[in-house]
Amino acid sequence: MESFARTLIILGVVLLGIGVLIFALSRAGLPLGQLPGDIRIEGENYSCFIPLATGLLLSLLLTLALNLFNRLF
Repeated sequence: MESFARTLIILGVVLLGIGVLIFALSRAGLPLGQLPGDIRIEGENYSCFIPLATGLLLSLLLTLALNLFNRLF
């Protein structure tokens, strides 16, 4: 049970780091969710948002960060 608790704590720290990263990027002027390539469909009674470019950018940043973390430790 102790290893499960450690895993949850590490996951929480990672999620906190992702949240801080997204917050910092939005404060820096990077319009996450409004990049070219993000699809927004709005109708009279519905709306649909598909963040393709934002997802790719975040995936790239997280991959680089995790690879750097893996090489250091």
